[in-house]
Amino acid sequence: MNLPQCEIQPTPSREILFIAGGRVPNSDWFKKVAQGRKIFAVDRGIELCRALNILPEMLIGDFDSAESSAVDWALSKKIPVERHPVDKDLTDTQLALKFAEKNSAAIITGAFGGRLDHAFSTIFTCAHFPAKIFLADKREIIFYVKGGESFSVNFFQKPVALSLLPMSEICRGVTIKNVHWELENATLAQNFPSAVSNRVESPEVQISVGGGVLAFYCCFSEFFSRESSA
Repeated sequence: MNLPQCEIQPTPSREILFIAGGRVPNSDWFKKVAQGRKIFAVDRGIELCRALNILPEMLIGDFDSAESSAVDWALSKKIPVERHPVDKDLTDTQLALKFAEKNSAAIITGAFGGRLDHAFSTIFTCAHFPAKIFLADKREIIFYVKGGESFSVNFFQKPVALSLLPMSEICRGVTIKNVHWELENATLAQNFPSAVSNRVESPEVQISVGGGVLAFYCCFSEFFSRESSA
């Protein structure tokens, strides 16, 4: 998985990109990530597509937050639209994920910022989704390491902070190398996260998990980090 800030190995063979309705990603960052990938716009995500004249494969949502002019633009461009009622059980992002195939990978941008409940729903849904999901924008990245998996992250830009967040009740056999506080076969608990705000000491970080589901989180904006802790 290649992103402007880093390369995550192993790289999936097929990747798609969802742009959701949370914090709007940086335009230059988004254009780089969009190159060569199929794009699905989720509700308000169509607004950035229109602004950059990038045509998604499909527009999905109830359109309670998208500007009507952006939806009209999608219709004028003959972009297929899957409209859902406002009163429904699932979020627009959860409904859109059906287009992420089990053996492919998906990037979701526009997942951070905005409402906490939507971000919480997306983060936990993606942690347990069959396909490999990456949440990313210029400021933050989350991807998931499941039991028996190992990843190598080659950073082009050094993150301000790196945290390991259990998405299952317990994560066992957690090993991380080339950070300030390394772990070797550690156990992390969801009810008391204790591996927050680590520091990267080398351009390449290795992470592996023996059991459970662990979120690998990076923050790249120093200003955003200070702002969040205020």
